[in-house]
Amino acid sequence: MAIGKRLKKAREGVDREKLYPLADAIKMVKERAKSKFDETIEIAINLGVDPRHADQMVRGVVNLPNGTGRTLRVGVFARGAKADEAKAAGADVVGAEDLVEKVQNGTIDFDRCIATPDMMPLVGRLGKVLGPRGLMPNPKIGTVTMDVTSAVKGAKGGSVEFRVEKAGIVQAGVGKASFSEEKLVENVKALADAVAKAKPAGSKGTYIQRVAVSSTMGPGVKVEPGTILG
Repeated sequence: MAIGKRLKKAREGVDREKLYPLADAIKMVKERAKSKFDETIEIAINLGVDPRHADQMVRGVVNLPNGTGRTLRVGVFARGAKADEAKAAGADVVGAEDLVEKVQNGTIDFDRCIATPDMMPLVGRLGKVLGPRGLMPNPKIGTVTMDVTSAVKGAKGGSVEFRVEKAGIVQAGVGKASFSEEKLVENVKALADAVAKAKPAGSKGTYIQRVAVSSTMGPGVKVEPGTILG
């Protein structure tokens, strides 16, 4: 496959077989993020799990110390006082039956979804719509909660949901190319620690196997797995 001149140039100086310490890898990725927009810095962590088995599922949420650099639109399913609380906390879309109907009709104008527990019988009907997009509220990751204020502020302030994919990989954005190297390293370590803590009982052997960081348009740089943990 032919690769563009820009990516070819970006790959110069990156040994594709070498494992770099995290700080060096971040520096290399940042230096190569030359697009006109502020590229997202992403991490991919290969885990020693088989997510087809329920006891090897890895998922969770982590608050990145320096935020994500993205402004998320947050939707909240709530009624009455909890709906007012959600609006006060900065939620972009708040509703009950009206919001369910809107989503059923194909209008989803939020990137993160939160619900109070009493709304789940209603929200449950939206599983086929919200599930495939990774938007279904879940008590395990704090998006089904009575503490609407904390959940909305967390989503707005830089909380990142992570979930292992079929191939055993966790991928997440950990900031923007405009962030300092130190801030990106701190964010990666916060995410890696959360993934490490979420290690399932069914995981055998080496848990964190391979790690790579990249920018939206740049090459991947392999990272020494031992350097990503705090």
